[in-house]
Amino acid sequence: MKIKVGDKVRVITGSNKGKEGKVSKVLRSESRVIVEGVNIVKKHVKPNRTNETGGILETEAPIHISNVIVLSEEKKEIANYICKALSFVRRMQKYLSTPQVPPLIHTSTAKTNDNPASPLQWTGNAIDLVELIYGINEMGCINNGDMPLKQLAPLLYKIFGVEAKDCYRFYIDIKRRKNESRTYFLDRMQEKLNEKMLRDEELERMRR
Repeated sequence: MKIKVGDKVRVITGSNKGKEGKVSKVLRSESRVIVEGVNIVKKHVKPNRTNETGGILETEAPIHISNVIVLSEEKKEIANYICKALSFVRRMQKYLSTPQVPPLIHTSTAKTNDNPASPLQWTGNAIDLVELIYGINEMGCINNGDMPLKQLAPLLYKIFGVEAKDCYRFYIDIKRRKNESRTYFLDRMQEKLNEKMLRDEELERMRR
């Protein structure tokens, strides 16, 4: 931080914290400044030609430059702090707006004789299963699309060994996603399948 004579500064630490004044002298070699009316000390002065009586003299003692801030610089520091605070708030808002996916409850934890556990267990996130269910429903590939979602969802939950929960609530969370594509799970599924086909084709070429 460059400080020059005439700058108005504020003390930011020490016993003089909060006091303001103009810089009357800059001691570059000592990295200190003298501020008018700040850090006043008393010195005992012996009689001399200019002060025949001597006595106690009040004067400003130097202050290290790290203990002061130029008021114009202070405004910049405040602006930077505000920007950082707003950035933190935005990140928190984004985090809080992201659906927090609860763990799935498998039917095996509540198994009865009338409802044996499914040999299949969905081990992904609940919201991914809901995305898959809605995708199957929109494709109309079950019973030619004649089965309502309210019947299809419980059946698929049962097949995957998952206790049926509020499917629509997860769908609302999917709709709230801000990315260009909101179907995260289906997109990853498509990407993984394409990667597998490319690997298989490469293996076939190597065998020839």
